[in-house]
Amino acid sequence: MRRLLFLAMLFTTIWNPASAQYGGLRVRIDLSQQLMTVSEGGALRYAWPVSTARRGYQTPVGTYHPQRLEPVWYSSKYDWAPMPHAIFFRGGYAIHGTYETRWLGRPVSHGCVRLSPGHARRLYDLVEEYGHSGTTIVVTR
Repeated sequence: MRRLLFLAMLFTTIWNPASAQYGGLRVRIDLSQQLMTVSEGGALRYAWPVSTARRGYQTPVGTYHPQRLEPVWYSSKYDWAPMPHAIFFRGGYAIHGTYETRWLGRPVSHGCVRLSPGHARRLYDLVEEYGHSGTTIVVTR
């Protein structure tokens, strides 16, 4: 009986998304769905529409941690476009707010991941809370 209980606990720990191996903040960006999901400690908390790279540009696929946070940022590359609550995850690529919310859910950016301003602020606050090492950003096709 103890062995069966031990195996059940081991299985739950390995396969349960809420287990410690999935702790922290996990941000998943699905390029094909134009959707971001945010999980805390393995529990899904938010699902938000995003806009990623349009044809001719790319949003890098992979697993990342935030490199730097900028509460207010302007793109020197793209006509000083505002990028509120920017979370840079690979070089110049960032998750950030946009005021062009009518385009959310469609690929229209130069490669960054755009969110509504309120969602960008909420995500930014969560990343500050969990820290760079406690946050994982996963971008998939």
